[in-house]
Amino acid sequence: MQAVENQIKHPLEPLTTEEITQAVTILRDKKELSEKARFAQITLYEPEKEVVINHKEGDQFERDAHIILLEPETSETFEAVVSLTKNEVISWEFTPDVRPGFILDEFEEVEKLVINDPEYQAALLKRGVKDPNLVMIDPWSSGYFNIKEDEGKRLVRALAWVRPEANKNGYAFPITGLIAVVDVNKMELLRIEDYGVKPLPPTDGAYAPEEADSYDIELRKDLKPLEIMQPEGPSFKIEGHSIEWQKWKIRFGFTPREGLVLHTVGYEDKGKVRPVLYRAALSEMVVPYSDTNPAHNWQNAFDAGEYGIGQLANSLELGCDCLGYIKYFDAVMSNSKGEPFTVKNAVCLHEEDYGVAWKHTDWRTNQVEVRRSRRLVISFFATVANYDYGFFWSFYQDGTIECEVKLTGILNVGALDEGEIPKYGTMVAPQVNAPHHQHFFNFRIDPMIDGEKNSVVETHTVAEKPGSHNPNNNAFYPVSRTFKTETESVRNIDIASQRTWKIVNPNSKNFVGQPVGYKLVTGENCLPFASDDATVIQRAGFIKNHLHVTKFDRDQMYASGRYPNQHKGGDSLEHYVKADRSIENEDIVLWYTMGHHHITRPEDWPVMPTAYQSFQLKPNGFFDRNPAIDLPRPTPKKGSSCH
Repeated sequence: MQAVENQIKHPLEPLTTEEITQAVTILRDKKELSEKARFAQITLYEPEKEVVINHKEGDQFERDAHIILLEPETSETFEAVVSLTKNEVISWEFTPDVRPGFILDEFEEVEKLVINDPEYQAALLKRGVKDPNLVMIDPWSSGYFNIKEDEGKRLVRALAWVRPEANKNGYAFPITGLIAVVDVNKMELLRIEDYGVKPLPPTDGAYAPEEADSYDIELRKDLKPLEIMQPEGPSFKIEGHSIEWQKWKIRFGFTPREGLVLHTVGYEDKGKVRPVLYRAALSEMVVPYSDTNPAHNWQNAFDAGEYGIGQLANSLELGCDCLGYIKYFDAVMSNSKGEPFTVKNAVCLHEEDYGVAWKHTDWRTNQVEVRRSRRLVISFFATVANYDYGFFWSFYQDGTIECEVKLTGILNVGALDEGEIPKYGTMVAPQVNAPHHQHFFNFRIDPMIDGEKNSVVETHTVAEKPGSHNPNNNAFYPVSRTFKTETESVRNIDIASQRTWKIVNPNSKNFVGQPVGYKLVTGENCLPFASDDATVIQRAGFIKNHLHVTKFDRDQMYASGRYPNQHKGGDSLEHYVKADRSIENEDIVLWYTMGHHHITRPEDWPVMPTAYQSFQLKPNGFFDRNPAIDLPRPTPKKGSSCH
């Protein structure tokens, strides 16, 4: 215990490399693991809320690790909780009929297995591909399609592309119609599905000037330097994974499945830190494709639960991914052998100017009062094969929290026959089809608005009826109701009625007697077009609704369930709410799903300009007045006057 105390100062600090090694050693020592045992995931086993909320500096606490272990020979999955404090295995549970998500080093093994297979190489030759070393293999999750011979196996369906030359973009040359089905546990190629030869597209997809053959990429020369300087350093303070900035107090962590996790977020008001969030993170990300071609019609990736968006994090670079005075944080995770590895600079923290915070000009006196807005941004980027995703959490001086996803990278494409016109995609280059698809991001938000007991209020706006009380027929007013049970909370955005949702604390009132609250401000969104019979809806029915609210349950962490890989459905958010538990003035969790509807376009090729998807949590009655009214006057530049 003493060693843990000296190094770890808070119970939510992520596991260190030493702790991961210790946890693996304990489990190997206490349990008879085979030599081939794979550690699918090793994370901090987060303490109970009461431990975290009541923790004070210097308090003793225990450190536990949660391990998902896979025995590939028997396809058995186990979950363990290991005490790092007591050097004991606290729990050891066999979990039947599940398949853990994929582990990073398995991707490389699958690629080597497939390209070295003689039958697969023969299929490549049929397509004019003579050098297997130029072939890129992307292991795609196979989903669930009730295929008898696949039952009980942990599978990937491997898609292929070929580079025109070493280090050139292979995603422009899809080997469409050739799918290798691999048993990942046994690392065996089960079968090769060949749906017919499609010609390789005639033009390259270069996006770097050194690679371009078929056209020139002449870099612009008229951009002048734009420098962001903070000569006195940043305004934030850091200790471990704890951040203090302006009036914000923020703790964060990082997991291989979720990536960036926010913990215990609070805002200082009237000399007291008022809690806003207990925990918030990406819960799942579902990407269903629309193409009916057998090369694509099974594609619906669960990028968090099947691949682990955190383990795919990039190492960020100053001047490229982030500008200004940057603080980077490493992310420590583990491979299939339980060996820790570190993604350097996985998380970026910096401040940004964000324009005008508020302003007013008294036109009679010509007195101007204006304040600049600044936000604190914490972010990471992940690459999931061809696509790249950035996840950005921003904290504003007026108490607003924003979550933004940035979508970029390379489209998943297929080849077309000459003269073929795609119905379910867009021809983005000659004989290159980019299938239409959608991206659904579900965020699990565990609020703590002035305390653990919260409610969710839905409000819509009503036009007043005509009459003497409304002589000009211009009146409208809001109507609100509080969700009492989980099933009531399954809702969608409705622009016509201006439907909104607010998390409130009925036990804490503001100075005009209203329950304090934070409003969920939704941005762009969509609904799925797959029917209820589609396997993606059976496995991820939660994408049919934008909002769900559940009573807190520490075992219900993911909208897609604990093990979505090849799952038939049933253990997911849309089933959690069927318990219909009370959610009024309770410890609750709000789940928000936002969708990006991607009808592909030529401008998305060969690399996609960033698309943005976001939502905000905005104070609504939480403060007595504008909390940014105390911002300092900006310093005038070059003789101007700001007030």
